[in-house]
Amino acid sequence: MLKHRFITIDGEAAHRETFKNSVFLAYARHTRTPDESARFLQILIQRHPDASHLCWAYRMGQQYRYSDGGEPSGTAGQPIYKAIEGQGLDFITVGVIRYFGGTLLGAGGLMRAYGGTASEALKKANRREEFPRIQIAVEVLFDQLGTLYRCLDSHHAEDRVEDYTERGVRVVCQLPTERAASFERHMRNATRDQFDLRYL
Repeated sequence: MLKHRFITIDGEAAHRETFKNSVFLAYARHTRTPDESARFLQILIQRHPDASHLCWAYRMGQQYRYSDGGEPSGTAGQPIYKAIEGQGLDFITVGVIRYFGGTLLGAGGLMRAYGGTASEALKKANRREEFPRIQIAVEVLFDQLGTLYRCLDSHHAEDRVEDYTERGVRVVCQLPTERAASFERHMRNATRDQFDLRYL
């Protein structure tokens, strides 16, 4: 579980550069999970079906990955990742599309093109401070549903998924990590301990 606050970006940012007739298009987006990152990269492929390459990197806490997307090893994915790391950002995916212009750039040229385009896209992005989140499952009886909703709202729960049980409702959601203890305490008091809470 993450214990620190981190800086990420709002929405999506993009930047375009041309190097010796090759066009590089960098897209950056805040992503929370590797699956979310994969969906974003799939969107980029759909936007640019005729591109020569899609190279990418993501960083999510202790998790990170990068891909050269068919370019020579070490010339694309790692420079993109270093652009993310160099700006102190987290929970970010950057994908860089290349349209080959007919001129070889060499290893150094590719590294500058991919890393530089990614870096410029990130510089354009609006930054925000975010708190680490934790996933919980909380179950209450039907007559405590209003209490649960009020408690979830006041503790900034996100990504809620509800499921009805024989006796009540089960909600899976994400809370800011630093609010988890307060949420549990409030639920305990408001329901007189008539609830079930699990950390996922």
